Amino acid sequence: MKDKLRKIIDEWLETKKVDGVVGLTEEKENIKPHLFQKGDTSFIALTPKYPLASVMMLLQEHYPEKRFGIIARECDIRAMVELHKREKKIDIERVDIIGIACTKKEVEECACDFPYPHMAEVIVGEKIEIETKNLSVDRLLNMELNERLFFWKYQFDKCMKCYGCRNACPLCICSECVLEDDLWVKGGRIPPPFPLFHLIRAVHTSGRCIGCGECEKACPMDIPLTTLYTLLRNNVKELFDYNAGIELDKEIPLLTTLDETPMKEEG
Repeated sequence: MKDKLRKIIDEWLETKKVDGVVGLTEEKENIKPHLFQKGDTSFIALTPKYPLASVMMLLQEHYPEKRFGIIARECDIRAMVELHKREKKIDIERVDIIGIACTKKEVEECACDFPYPHMAEVIVGEKIEIETKNLSVDRLLNMELNERLFFWKYQFDKCMKCYGCRNACPLCICSECVLEDDLWVKGGRIPPPFPLFHLIRAVHTSGRCIGCGECEKACPMDIPLTTLYTLLRNNVKELFDYNAGIELDKEIPLLTTLDETPMKEEG
């Protein structure tokens, strides 16, 4: 796969199709995001998964005249689609995508509903045809309501309010975050009052969560956030027939933003 990727990237850079290609590189046994340029493709890395849509957003912000490629998994593509819909935080029409198909192991680990790149110029890897299921969701839905309440109270009481879930999320991009306002979430209180912190974040990401699982991976307290957001995505699908990041021309059914109506007036 890496040899095929190098060949594609080298060709795109040689023909000046793109000014650079976003991907992962290995340096001294560390994996990090990297902008590949001509003659710079020796140390391509494919794992671990990393939210590269956030990197693309920053690149386009600082270099609006450039055209970039990206080595993207399906969750990266879905994130870019949602960011494109949000006032073109990413202009996906100026991004050339090399799609990476996830392996069977990766699909099973993420219980991903959409593991194969759905809009890429070229795709590297084999399509995996398996039915996935988040077993934690099934167990939770089989509980009585009071049992569910106890379950989430126990989980959220572990929260140390490190903001890791928010910071890792490729769709948490508000310039002003309600989770830092004392009106809603008092500073200096750990754990935050149940269930405000996580409930507010859940409401804000409803309709745009792509199921990448970065929030749970970033959580040092092992709160099952993937289960929470799978439930939310299922509800949005059932109520609005909407899968975040799949259809570029379909409007987001729920959108909470502070851009037009700031939380606090200037001065």
